[in-house]
Amino acid sequence: MNDANEFTDVSPTTLADLLGRGQVMDIGIRPLWTPSPRVAGPAFTVRCPPGDNLMLHAAIHRAEPGSVIVVESGDVDFALAGGNMCAVAQRRGIAAFVADGVIRDLAEVRAMGFPVFARGVIPIPGTKKAVEPLNHPVRCGGVDVAAGDIVVADEEGVVVVPRSGAGQVLLDARAKAAKEAAESLDDWETAHRTRIDAILRGAGFEG
Repeated sequence: MNDANEFTDVSPTTLADLLGRGQVMDIGIRPLWTPSPRVAGPAFTVRCPPGDNLMLHAAIHRAEPGSVIVVESGDVDFALAGGNMCAVAQRRGIAAFVADGVIRDLAEVRAMGFPVFARGVIPIPGTKKAVEPLNHPVRCGGVDVAAGDIVVADEEGVVVVPRSGAGQVLLDARAKAAKEAAESLDDWETAHRTRIDAILRGAGFEG
């Protein structure tokens, strides 16, 4: 899979149907401003221990343009990033932050239109002391993320597509989306009722 940008035309809901719950981040990882555009890009992974944000500050100068920086954070008591940091990331072509933590300066971030998916906002920043390796596997929003995995995020949620097999997932997602687009609501309703009624009958429901 060479171009993660191709995933921008695929909804996280379609990917979730294909990949299952294990690749979908929990509901705490959400867009911090709306309407947030859909973003898709290869993961650049960062680990920040509780109260520290040094490695995220390091990552914005090392991640390739188009990357989604994915952060495993140790807490929600100290901000990982602020307005200037997001502005520099945006200027360097970073597609988005997806952080299992919190940021600050939300008004600035919203005004510049930099997508951030995180747990919330707090005004106090973390320290910058803890050195951790970059692009090692992390866990964010309950999902294991490796460097280069494809991250797709919008207001529906955040889905991680493992880089191995991403090309096939993209083909399957596009085929599924095309099939759904070609089905009228009447056809969907008929098939839906038939399926639900069969499940109910199988469970002994009468009514």
